Order: sequence, then C-alpha cells, then structure tokens
Amino acid sequence: MSTEPTARGGNYEYVIARVRSRRAALFDDDDYRKLVRMGPGEIARFMEDTEYETEMNALGARHSGVDLIEYALNQNIAKHFEDLLRWSEGSLYDYIARYLRKFDVWNLKTIIRGQYAGTDRQEIETDLIRAGEFDEAFLDELINAGSIENVVERLERTRYGDALADAYEVYKEQEVLVPLENALDRAFYEDLLTGLPTEPSRPMQLYVEFLSAEVDFRNLRNALRIARSGADMEPSEYFIEGGDLFNSREIRQLAGDMDRLVEHVRQSRYGDELQAGLDALGGADSLMDFERATDAALLEYSKMLSNRYPLSVCPVLAYVIAKEREMTNIRAIARGREAGLSESEIESELVML
Repeated sequence: MSTEPTARGGNYEYVIARVRSRRAALFDDDDYRKLVRMGPGEIARFMEDTEYETEMNALGARHSGVDLIEYALNQNIAKHFEDLLRWSEGSLYDYIARYLRKFDVWNLKTIIRGQYAGTDRQEIETDLIRAGEFDEAFLDELINAGSIENVVERLERTRYGDALADAYEVYKEQEVLVPLENALDRAFYEDLLTGLPTEPSRPMQLYVEFLSAEVDFRNLRNALRIARSGADMEPSEYFIEGGDLFNSREIRQLAGDMDRLVEHVRQSRYGDELQAGLDALGGADSLMDFERATDAALLEYSKMLSNRYPLSVCPVLAYVIAKEREMTNIRAIARGREAGLSESEIESELVML
C-alpha cells in the first residue's frame, strides 16, 4: 500500500462519522471497575455481550480464559484498524497508514524484549498487535531469530535497519534496551514527519500538532528513564525531533536533574494534564506510575484536539490511541486477575481518566 503523503483530499466527514460510532462502543472507566472484580471466565462472558462478540464466539472453541481474551483483543484491534484504512481515501488514508506503523514499532520492541528476557514464544505472540505493515511470516521470522543480534540483522533492509545497527553497538556496551527502543521510536517519528508539504494545509497542520504531543511525551519518558537508570548515556543522543517541550540542549541539561526536569514540565502546556503524575514522581520507586500518567495525558490531549477540530485527522488518531488503551487495560485486568493481584493493584496498572 502507498504510505507517502499526498496533496489529495480525504473523505473526512464519512470516516469521522464511522469513527464516532466506533468510539461510542469503547469501554469506559466504569466498565474497567466492573472487570477488575471479575475472574478471567467472567471477563470473557462480559466481552461476549459487547462488540467483541464476533471474536469471542469465533475463538471460544480453541481457547479459554486469559488466552481467549488476548487473542480476541488482538483480532479485534487489527480488524478495526484495517477498517480505518478501508474506509479512507486520499491524504487521510496516507496519514492513517503512516501512523499505524507505530504498531510495527510496538511489535519490534516486544520481540526484542522477549529475546532479552528469554520469554516463551507464545507469550511474545500474545503481546503483538498485528496492525502494522509487517506480515505474519516476517513477525514469525523475527520471533524465531534466537537473539537480539539476529533480529537486528533481519531488520537491516527495513526502514529501521540503519538506526538499529548503530544502536546495537551501544546496547552491547551498556547492556540496556534503551538505545534499541529509542532507535525504533526515532526512526518511526522521523519517517512520519519527513517529506510533509512545506506549506501544509490545515488538516496537515493538525496532523503535525497531534504528532508533536506524542514526540514530547516520548522525549519526556526517555529523559526520565535515562535520569533514573544511572547508565552512562548522553541524553541528547536519544532526543527525537518534532516536539515543542524540549530541544536537544535542554534535554542534556535536564535529564540529570530530576527536580529541574519535573519543574520544566510543570511550566509547559502539559503541566495541568500531568500534575498528578508529576506530584507522585518525586517519591516513586518506579517510573511506571508516571508513564501511565503520560499515557492518560496524551489520551486527554488527543480528545481535546478532536473536539476542537472535529473535521480533521485528529478524531481518527485519537480513536487509535483510545482503542489501544482499551486493549492494554483489558489485558492488564485479565492477567492481573489470573495472577491473583488485588483489585487496587490491578487498578494501579490501568490508564484511566
């Protein structure tokens, strides 16, 4: 499929009307609170009475419990994103197709983490979101590669090849995954923001504004990870161009000083949305709470752009983020219940507004 930006218009009104209908069917925070009180079997039955009915019925004869839930989630999200592409025309199709490559990056990170941790093949497979450009055969080849080095070699001819080859040398020295994961993010966003028109239309401007927020939150998370890791890494080398929150000089100055970094964010346009996460960060032993706060803030920011600019690409991309959030929340609940976690422990893992 063509994924290069074009000057052609798009059928925004039609696609956004379809997306509005799909978004209304998403689980809300009350649904998640109900699910955390259920066991895996009850969660599966609950999902049978929702828009997951088709997948649950089709997979129910072969799977049960958490496996059934996860396979249904994977099939459902891929179906919905394929529908977005099927409905879309012109530049709108191009924007969506390019953005959905984020799931190739998700899958590559999942496979690399699995190789790093020696994770079982089936566990890696159930974490994949098959909504990007890489086909089943290629993903299977990467899962079976046997080592991170072999994964990097097999990606040599893809759009991520050069960035991963350089990052692999750093990974061998540092023995942490940050260089590899950041290389994937940088390659994705640089490709996404390259080749756009020099005099963008209003829809293109909104597309860039939406992506800029994602880049800002990604840079923030990377800076915090580097600050907390204690590894000998130059923060500016992991900076992703395209955001407004930092420049490479500021990243270099702030990544080693948690208090200044947090204050910099408080004074930004994201300060209000990230207030709870920033307040909790000082005494936190882990970045997970703050990373969930950034996920929630991006979701809230995407909703704001969607409401402000209803006939643009923003509602579509906001739906992609919201659907992804639904998948990760349901999966976290099912796995948490299977592992015997308490309701409060599971709720702490969720992205909720």
